[in-house]
Amino acid sequence: MPLDGRPGLSAGLELRQEQKAHPRLYQAMDLLHMPLLDLQARLRQELVGNPFLELVEPGDEDVEPGDEDVESGDEDVESGDEVDWEEVLLDDFDPGGRREEHEERESFTPTVTATRSLWDHLHDQLNLLRLDERQVLIGEEIIGNINREGFLSCAPDRIIEAAETRLGDAADVRRDEVEEILAGVQAFEPSGIGARDLRESLLLQLRDRGREGSLPFRIVHDHFRQLAEHRWSDVAQEYGITPREVQEAADEIATLDPKPGLKYADGSDAYVIPDLTVERVDGRYVVSHSDTSLPRLKLSPTYRKIAADRARFDGENRTFISERLNSAQWLIQAIEQRRQTMLSAMDFIVERQREFLEKGVEHLRPLKLREVARHLEVHESTVSRIANEKYVQTPRGLYPLKFFFSGGYATDGGADVSARGVQAQIRKLVSEEDPRAPLNDHQIADRLRRGGVKIARRTVAKYRDRLGILSARMRKRL
Repeated sequence: MPLDGRPGLSAGLELRQEQKAHPRLYQAMDLLHMPLLDLQARLRQELVGNPFLELVEPGDEDVEPGDEDVESGDEDVESGDEVDWEEVLLDDFDPGGRREEHEERESFTPTVTATRSLWDHLHDQLNLLRLDERQVLIGEEIIGNINREGFLSCAPDRIIEAAETRLGDAADVRRDEVEEILAGVQAFEPSGIGARDLRESLLLQLRDRGREGSLPFRIVHDHFRQLAEHRWSDVAQEYGITPREVQEAADEIATLDPKPGLKYADGSDAYVIPDLTVERVDGRYVVSHSDTSLPRLKLSPTYRKIAADRARFDGENRTFISERLNSAQWLIQAIEQRRQTMLSAMDFIVERQREFLEKGVEHLRPLKLREVARHLEVHESTVSRIANEKYVQTPRGLYPLKFFFSGGYATDGGADVSARGVQAQIRKLVSEEDPRAPLNDHQIADRLRRGGVKIARRTVAKYRDRLGILSARMRKRL
């Protein structure tokens, strides 16, 4: 600061050390983070972009990728034929048609066929009606404002405004026109479509079943709030019937679809390919990597000869050859390191969760990322990347790898049980309860404590809500 005390600018030198991660380290972390399908796409991209990489052919399984003899050369090139490396380099690495073989080899990956959406189905039905151009336009506006769950997502006034905008300023769209077209759309399949709320959707579905005027229809129409709150006695008093009759009517209502539009929801993203497999072999659990769909890579003998003779090149050409060779070698090593790290992590998880594999989810033990990281001698973030979007096929079914990581509770026996294991026990207790006297949260907590799990009532309530289990009053049957 200057002597007069006013702030100013000054220049100076400072010597300090900084540790920066090598770009290859970031790439390795990305490979570890990728699920199997993404990694498959990445390797195929690398295979196309790096001439030093090629696929391991069926007859080469005994050869470890990257371990071929540098001086072995290409068996397809006769001894009398010399490869013109200068021409190869200038021709974007295309030596004597060798690269063309890889270009001609087709690889097929699963493709998702286009599915017809809810709006496609509704438009098809709209086009079957005998409507003039004006009515079709109003119908299109209505369909365009139906959300994926099947409900009309805006008020009729908004539809009127949009229709008048499309028809022109002189158009005068009446509310009764919109209501008439909306009633037509509500008669489309799936039943209950185009309703403004759940109550209207249920009424539409009951009407389509020919149940208009029935007890379920009247309950939905006149006592929807009491229905939602399971107040069977209040509804029974209104109609002079028994609560059991009301409950039977509610059971019929429960068979209706609360979100009819989801019937046409796109399920194309439901494919899951396990990255790891756990099998029971001779009384022990064996972990294997389910990477058979991955292209196996090796260093191309042809281009390794280029690398061996790169002293003939200089400048950018020599740098280019070195960079591509180093990149290919690094990628092969990084993929193998990824495989070994995932296998080691899963081996530890299997050892820790053996009781789960043998007895079920109620015996899942608590497990933290830092425990696996400590065992593998890596950072927690590395284990987090291993678990990201990865799936494992076990004798108990297919599970995301993150399923095995959760907190837990101590038991009187000295062992621990995971939070997911406690939730499974809660679900089991509810499934086995007397429906006429369901267990409340206090009783569930008491049952768990008698089983050795130390848990509070409010935690039981939290887990019950998370599992989508209603309260005891709502579960009670008459």
